[in-house]
Amino acid sequence: MDISFLSNSEAQYVDSMYQQYLQNPDSVDETWQNFFKGYDFARNFENGSTNTSSPTAEVAKDLSVLNLINTYRERGHLKSTTNPIRKRRDRDAGVDLKEFNLSDEDLKSNFSALNSLGNFNSLKDAIDFLESTYCGNIGFEFDHIVNRAQKKWLQEKIEKDFRKSGFKEDFNFSIDKKKRILTKLNSATVFENFLGTKYIGQKRFSLEGGENTISACDAIINRAADMGVTEVVIGMAHRGRLNVLSNIMGKTYEYIFSEFEGIEHARDMTMGDGDVKYHLGFKSLLKTPSGKSVFVKLMPNPSHLEAVAPVVEGFARAKADIYHEGNSEKILPIILHGDAAVAGQGVVYEVAQMGKLKGYNTGGTIHFVINNQVGFTTDFDDARSSIYSTDVAKVTDSPVIHVNGDDAEAVVYAVELAVEYRQKFGQDIYIDMVCYRKHGHNESDEPKYTQPELYNLISKHDNPRKIYSAELISRGSIEAELATQMEKEFKKDLQTRLDKVRDKRAKYEKMKPDEEWENYRKSTPEDYFESPETGVQIHILEKLKNALTILPSDFNPIKKSEKLLQDRKQKWDDNKLDWSMAELMAYGSLQLEGHDVRISGQDCIRGTFSHRHAAVFDQKTGEKYFNLNHLEQGQGKLSVFNSLLSEYAVMGFEYGYSLARPDALTIWEAQFGDFSNTAQTIVDQFISSAESKWNINSGLMLFLPHGYEGQGPEHSSAKPERYLQICAEFNMVAANCTTPSNMFHLIRRQLKFPFRVPTVVFTPKSLLRHPLCVSKKEELIEDKFQEFFDDDFCEKDKVRRVLLCTGKIYYDLLERQRKEDRKDIAIIRMEQLHPIPFERFDKMMGKYKGAEIVWVQEEPKNMGFWNYILRKIDYYSPKVISRKSSASPATGYASIHNKEQLEIIEKAFKL
Repeated sequence: MDISFLSNSEAQYVDSMYQQYLQNPDSVDETWQNFFKGYDFARNFENGSTNTSSPTAEVAKDLSVLNLINTYRERGHLKSTTNPIRKRRDRDAGVDLKEFNLSDEDLKSNFSALNSLGNFNSLKDAIDFLESTYCGNIGFEFDHIVNRAQKKWLQEKIEKDFRKSGFKEDFNFSIDKKKRILTKLNSATVFENFLGTKYIGQKRFSLEGGENTISACDAIINRAADMGVTEVVIGMAHRGRLNVLSNIMGKTYEYIFSEFEGIEHARDMTMGDGDVKYHLGFKSLLKTPSGKSVFVKLMPNPSHLEAVAPVVEGFARAKADIYHEGNSEKILPIILHGDAAVAGQGVVYEVAQMGKLKGYNTGGTIHFVINNQVGFTTDFDDARSSIYSTDVAKVTDSPVIHVNGDDAEAVVYAVELAVEYRQKFGQDIYIDMVCYRKHGHNESDEPKYTQPELYNLISKHDNPRKIYSAELISRGSIEAELATQMEKEFKKDLQTRLDKVRDKRAKYEKMKPDEEWENYRKSTPEDYFESPETGVQIHILEKLKNALTILPSDFNPIKKSEKLLQDRKQKWDDNKLDWSMAELMAYGSLQLEGHDVRISGQDCIRGTFSHRHAAVFDQKTGEKYFNLNHLEQGQGKLSVFNSLLSEYAVMGFEYGYSLARPDALTIWEAQFGDFSNTAQTIVDQFISSAESKWNINSGLMLFLPHGYEGQGPEHSSAKPERYLQICAEFNMVAANCTTPSNMFHLIRRQLKFPFRVPTVVFTPKSLLRHPLCVSKKEELIEDKFQEFFDDDFCEKDKVRRVLLCTGKIYYDLLERQRKEDRKDIAIIRMEQLHPIPFERFDKMMGKYKGAEIVWVQEEPKNMGFWNYILRKIDYYSPKVISRKSSASPATGYASIHNKEQLEIIEKAFKL
């Protein structure tokens, strides 16, 4: 029970609770027990004897004091001195004495309620403690947390630490620790200043004003290592990235200088087009002051700010799954946010909602907000409606620690507390470091255009390093000359390194691939001439069939599920395997070879179109039974997770997962193909271009249901034109299978390649149950993935028109071809749209010399596959049959859809 806001008029209620407490202390809430214990102690101490009389007359003031204490704990952050530049806006913390019917005369008095806070001689002493603890340079925001154990731990730890530290004056850090903080601050400050003087006007997205970010990152890693963390993965946008790369990650100053100098060897790092220096990632093995080793990885990130957040989470989850046997305490995700981005970017909310879900939990993330109080040129008044940029934390009951970015020790204390909380409770926690941005959005930008008042204040403000140096000198913690000496020596070292770069004497060491990628190579054009063998033996298929058609004897499925299993057996016996059977057998066969398979997406256990049924549910217990996880000992694991209603974050998560698990099959499935629209940032900035930009590979598969079924414009098209437009340089595979067996081989091929590239699959809807869309067992045993299918019905020497197509429309064309016995028209299916093995394709097309080449598609002419195909095979002068160019993907009227579909087929066969 919360008694923090009981009013004086409720003393009668308190009296009844007290009488109940006297009869049986355990019969009242723990909060009441503590209050009455303190009350009894104070009265007994005063009277020298046991006194059990009614507290009604005396309890009013104690309740007021108790309410005051709890208000400080809950709302003290609203008046905390966390802003280093400008005075905080009055947020009405509500801790004035008059709010509690207390006066200045009461300050000298002692109250029994003070025992709930500690040993204080007077109310004034207690308020001094509360002010310094909750209203100083750190503001603690945790009253919104529902979990009582977490809330209690934070309160007790904070108050204990501040009693021990002598309030806000000193955190009892050792001299060595203070010197390390100063060293990190010195490196951060001097590095930025050095770059600013040597590369005037060049973009570097300086950390100046927020240099304590470096002290914070260093402290997080060191404290985490002491608490058992062995791996850290960091995601951040461009602000301060160069500083983090050099002064946290250990990327050499020479390498960073060479990037500013534009030296060509920098391309060696990416093996492709590369990226600007403040987007690049890095990895290193760090040694902490206590001698621990920690592997730290900074993920590369585009300018899309928070886009890296879900990628970090997926990567961390994969590492926990494979290297730490699911123990997330060993790997720590850290995300560095900007205040405008954490408040304004929707993906932040999506990632927050993933935090506690079984399929996406990473054991808690430390979110560190570099709060510049401005986003690009926008002041925070125009950037958010919430009081704090971190209010998204309340969605998941995550505590927030607001801290003054000029107070180096307060920042370090805050982040170390965050690490302890994360390790103890496995929950997210946010640190909001309020600081400033010394320059404009970039170094050539003039911030005074939009914030003249703020930047007048900033121009007169000392940097955090100077402030901390002065503070240490005033305490006698360091000699006055030390800070100056550190600055001179570091500047001299930087100049020496820059001279080496300019004199071409610097040496560079190329980053080695991550351990899990050592056995994989880059793809080559030759790899796509013909697919590798992916068939399996009949006894493997038999084992898979048995698993997919049998349940434990004590399992209680619904009758429809029982029929589903019977249908699977019947399809096997009839040798007509449908899409779901082939797909599940592909997963199971990979599991038998020791590979894990992970699929996530909205409703993907059942499948949007109720075809997959990767698990059967017990109607009495709700327990899930994954048939394919019961094949044999030592097999790989199938993990299928129905995701939250998110595309951006979930696709990003699965992409991140795939980066750490090239040995596993990772799939993201859209509920409908066009749902991937809202994850386009992940597609464009990561999936399609990451290898070229950052030299990182992924084997992620995207399943995007696609097909014109007369269901309207929203869910007909997966927008294949968008994906095909960004296909180049063998960066990814785009496929559209028309048979279950080809899908089987495509899935298996993903792990049979000696390299990894993303694969986009336009998966079917109506074909999932089309009577002709079936495959024989022999096709899973003997065949391999077919990039295209030639026509085996037509008479090659009589063919006057070749219809090229892909996907569902093939079956419409096939029906007309067979019905009219049109042996003068050939239908060729393109199963793999990119890359196209042209040598084999041209050889096949050579059989139809003199024939007219026509591309047939369901999609409007300006959408779908046509424009891509035209570019690829323009030397055949192909024509197109399609729906007319349209602003919308499809009509909303079924009758019009049917008419358009019929017209396409009529035109295809009209010579």
